[in-house]
Amino acid sequence: MKKKIPIRLISLRLNRWILTSPNIRLAYIALVAWLIIVMFFMIIAWNINLEIFFVLWLIGLLVIVEMVDPAFIQPQYMRYIKYLVAAGMVIFGAIMAQKVLEIINS
Repeated sequence: MKKKIPIRLISLRLNRWILTSPNIRLAYIALVAWLIIVMFFMIIAWNINLEIFFVLWLIGLLVIVEMVDPAFIQPQYMRYIKYLVAAGMVIFGAIMAQKVLEIINS
């Protein structure tokens, strides 16, 4: 008699297959390509601004995290990436507060 594999175990195996390391590497490559494109257009426009670069980096990171984040399990690397996103959001909030204060004071 053939042993039946529970559906939950099959879905976990599929999730591990989907989240193999080449897919994660592809996400990193996509983020680096995004940053290179942003830097290229900043250099062409002669407008190199670290605040804009940081905000566009954060947008790219958020898109990558949403694409890579699995639905039902949370690998350990996702926890560290989410800490990075949280730190980025705090810095983004500080940048926005600084810009609002500049507008109010002028």
